[in-house]
Amino acid sequence: MSAIISGSVAFDTIMVFHDRFRNHILPEQVHILNVSFLVPQLRREYGGCAGNIAYNLKMLGEEPLTLATVGADIGSYADWMTSHGIEQRYISTLNEHYTAQAYITTDMDDNQITAFHPGAMGDAHKVDVPTDAGGKVGVVAPNGPEGMVKHARQFVDAGIPFIFDPGQAMPAFDGDQLREFVEGATWVAVNDYESRLLTEKTHMELEDIANKVEALIVTRGAEGSHIYTNGQIIHVPAAPISQVADPTGCGDAFRAGLLFGLLRDLDWETTGRIASLMGAIKVEQSGTQNHTIDADSFKSRYESAFGTRLDVAIGR
Repeated sequence: MSAIISGSVAFDTIMVFHDRFRNHILPEQVHILNVSFLVPQLRREYGGCAGNIAYNLKMLGEEPLTLATVGADIGSYADWMTSHGIEQRYISTLNEHYTAQAYITTDMDDNQITAFHPGAMGDAHKVDVPTDAGGKVGVVAPNGPEGMVKHARQFVDAGIPFIFDPGQAMPAFDGDQLREFVEGATWVAVNDYESRLLTEKTHMELEDIANKVEALIVTRGAEGSHIYTNGQIIHVPAAPISQVADPTGCGDAFRAGLLFGLLRDLDWETTGRIASLMGAIKVEQSGTQNHTIDADSFKSRYESAFGTRLDVAIGR
C-alpha cells in the first residue's frame, strides 16, 4: 500500500541578484517599469509539490505514486526520478506543453520576483486517480485548479482517504469550493498564513474545520505545528536545525512525514515529529530535492530533538 500524490511536477530556475531590487526600482516610475537584473548565479532544481513530496516519501522508505502532467521537456527530471527509484507510471507527458516551471530571482534582502508558467500542470484534469493502484492514502497538493477539484472528488468516490493541501493554489478557489474540499478530505494541512486565509474564505473557524476531518494540521514555522484532532490540540515542537539554507520545499518534506505516519498507522505525536524533522533536514540544504537521510542518523536526531526513541523502520 502506498500514497497517491496528486500535485505539480515542475522545474525551478533560481537566480541570485547581487544587489537590492529597491536600488533599481523607482516607486514613482513603476507605471513605466523597465528593468534588467544581472544574475551571475543560476541553478535549475527539480521541484513541484508532488515531485518534492514523492522524493521525501521515497527516502523514508515508501513507494509514492505521483499523479501529474508534464511537458515534452521532462527528460532530465524523469531521469532524476528514475535514478532515485520513484515510480512514474501515473505521470502523463503532454508533448504540446512545457513542464510547469518557476523563474525565481532573489536579491540580497531575500526579496523575490517570480514568474511562473503552469504549462502541462494546467491540464492536470486530463489524468485520473488510479483507484486500482493499491493506494492506502492520497494527497491533493497544489496543481491545476480543475485537476485538484477532479482528483479530490475521485478520491472521495473511490473511498481513498486524502490530505487536502491547498498551499499556494488557495487563491484559485472561492469559499464554496474550499468547503467542498474540506468536506471530502480526511485530513487538512496548511501553514499559519494559509489557515487564516482558509478560515476567512470559508467563514469557518479552525475548530469548525477540525470537526469535519480526522485531523487539521497547521504548521507555524519555528514555533512548530498544531494538530487539531479528536477535540484536542497537539503541539509538535520544531526540530532544531543547524542552519537555514533554503526554506523552499520545507512544507512538502513535512507533508511526506505526515503521509509516512499515516501509511504506518502511527499516532499523531510521532507522525508530527517525523514530519517536523523532515522539514528541518530540508531547511538545512539548498534546493528542494538535494537533501538525504539515513536511518541511523534520522533516529538519533529524532531522539535528540524530542527525547524519545523512534521505533519504526526508516528508509530501505
